[in-house]
Amino acid sequence: MKRKAKKYDYGRCEICNTVMQEKRISQDFWIRKKLIVVEDVPAGVCPNCGEKVVKADVGRWIIRLIENSERIAKAPRISVPTIKFDIKEATF
Repeated sequence: MKRKAKKYDYGRCEICNTVMQEKRISQDFWIRKKLIVVEDVPAGVCPNCGEKVVKADVGRWIIRLIENSERIAKAPRISVPTIKFDIKEATF
């Protein structure tokens, strides 16, 4: 019989003091001018302000993932639109 894993208590949001909720998120990183997206990351997410936190062991695992150049080379690619902010066109 499988035991259901106990959910981690992420505590309260450091920004607005709301109770964090466990969710799966996509986390993006810019490394050497390249965008890397790690999907399905377990994280505490504030339902009020959107602040996100991960447990230390998850953070260490993400570091191992993004340091694995072979895995990154084999990962699917996505196309992301890029636009440039033009201060001359901006009206404040």
